[in-house]
Amino acid sequence: MALFGNAAFAAAMGLGLSSTAASAATAVDVRLWDQGAGMVMRTGMAYQAPGLDLSKATMGVRASRSSAPAGAVSFEVTNTSKDTVHEMVVMHLKDPAQPLPYVGSDAKVDESKADARGEVPELKPGKSGKLTVTLEPGKYLLICNQPKHFAAGMWAPFEVTR
Repeated sequence: MALFGNAAFAAAMGLGLSSTAASAATAVDVRLWDQGAGMVMRTGMAYQAPGLDLSKATMGVRASRSSAPAGAVSFEVTNTSKDTVHEMVVMHLKDPAQPLPYVGSDAKVDESKADARGEVPELKPGKSGKLTVTLEPGKYLLICNQPKHFAAGMWAPFEVTR
C-alpha cells in the first residue's frame, strides 16, 4: 500500500510540474484571415519577395505580439475565415536574409527543406487550435502553407529573444 501511495504521489507531482511548465509559456494569439472566397488572390507577396507590399494582401497572419522570450511559447490560433481552410506553421529562419524554399509547382514552402518547428494543421473556417513549442532565440515566420497562401502574404515575422 505504501508503494502505491508513493507512486500516486510521484504521479501527482509530475502532473503538477507539467501544469506549472505549461502555465509558464508565453501566450501568443494568432488570427488567420482572408477577405473571402470571392477575393482575387494576389501572389508575389512571399517573405523576401522583391518589391513586397503587404498592404495589398488579401489574406494574412496577425499575431498579438511579434516577439517572445526564449522558452515555451503557446500559440492560440484561430481561423477567422468564413470559407477557407488555413494552418499555421512556425518556421525558424536560419538566415533571415534568404527566402524560404518555395516549390512553385506545389505553390507551397517545402517544409522538408525548411526548419519547421511545429504547426497547427488545417483549421476549418471558424475553428481554433493550439501549439506549444520550445523556441531558442532567433528569427521565425508564422506562415500558412496551404497552396498559394504563403505567396499571397500569409506570414508574419516573429522573434524569440534571450
